Parts: sequence; C-alpha cells; structure tokens
Amino acid sequence: MKNDSLSERRPRGRPRGFDSSRALDQALEVFWRLGYEGASIADLTEAMGITPPSLYAAFGSKAELYRQVLARYRASQGASPPRALTEEPTARAAMERVLREAARGFSSREHPRGCMISTAVLACAEENQPVAEHVATLRADALAALRTRIEQGIAEGELPAGTDAAALARYFGALIQGMSVQALDGASEAELLALVEIAMRAWDKVAQKASTPRKKP
Repeated sequence: MKNDSLSERRPRGRPRGFDSSRALDQALEVFWRLGYEGASIADLTEAMGITPPSLYAAFGSKAELYRQVLARYRASQGASPPRALTEEPTARAAMERVLREAARGFSSREHPRGCMISTAVLACAEENQPVAEHVATLRADALAALRTRIEQGIAEGELPAGTDAAALARYFGALIQGMSVQALDGASEAELLALVEIAMRAWDKVAQKASTPRKKP
C-alpha cells in the first residue's frame, strides 16, 4: 500500500501541457466533497484529467497535493474570515461578519457544503497523521486570529477587561465548526443565521459588563 504521508516525496516535474491552477481547482472540489482519505488517486486523476504518474510528477504525493489545495482554499473561499477580522471597525462587527459569511458559504449550492478546514481530517489512519496535524495547525491559526481580534476589542474597551479572550475565541471557533457540521447535514442558510443571532446576543451580554458602571462600596 502506498504511503501518502506528507513526508513522502517522488521525483518532481511538470507534465507537458499541464495547467496546475486548473488541476488544483479540480482537486479542491474532490477533496472538499470526499475528504482526504475518501478521495482516491483515481478520483483525483479523473477530475484533474491527468494520469497517476503525472500527479506524482507534479505534486510528489497525494498529501502534498492536499497541502497545496488547502493553501488554494485559504486564498479563495477561506479568505473571508481574515478579511472580516481586519476590515471591520469593531470586534463585534468582525465576529458577526465571520459568522454570517460562514452561514452563507457553508450552505451554498455553488460548491460542496461546510468548511474544507473546520471539520477536515478529524480522525484518520495512522499513516495519514501528518496530514491531520497539518490541518489542525490551520485550525489553530484561525483560532489564534479570533483571539487576537477579541483581545484588541478588550484593549479598546469594547469588552470588559476581565474577559477570557481564549475562551470566547474557542466559543466562536466551536460555533463555526458546528455550523460546518450542520451544513453538511443539510442545515439551510436561514437556520445557520439563526445561530448567529443567538451568538451575537451572547456577545452583547459579555460586552454589557464593560459599559455597566460599578457600584460604589
């Protein structure tokens, strides 16, 4: 059985007439729809319109192809959260935009449902553990970005000084992962947006403490 771990490498080289951008887009759809272990080399090569030797020549391994596909996803469909966190003027607006765009994106019919990273490779065969660790690192990076934006909100007085930024970031991270799972199970955009409304009411309760004057002893 072939070892498709991230450490596997075969001699590189691009097949003639090979459009790597188009091939990555086709592989992205397959991996997103079937998952890393569910997507076979046959599935990938059929979608990409290449032979297995050409796949290995261009990408080195299935795992390396997946790594490049994830990078492409983060630069396209997955680029929305980082933009929201930097473009919105407040932490609240940033978090709400992240959730609302997730609700729309996860339930869209234009591509496979859910998030390609949030719920990817949560369990796998031992030989694919490096792949799972790579995806877990991407999730950790996303969580850290949420925490940084929340910490900025605390520093700017938008949230109480004693707010647990790490816990609040994990709350929103867990909500995003849960929305991905529910979208895979068929939840509609409206149903996911209803979760966003509840989450933002929870945010407002936390923020309210920042504006409530302390009683004098």
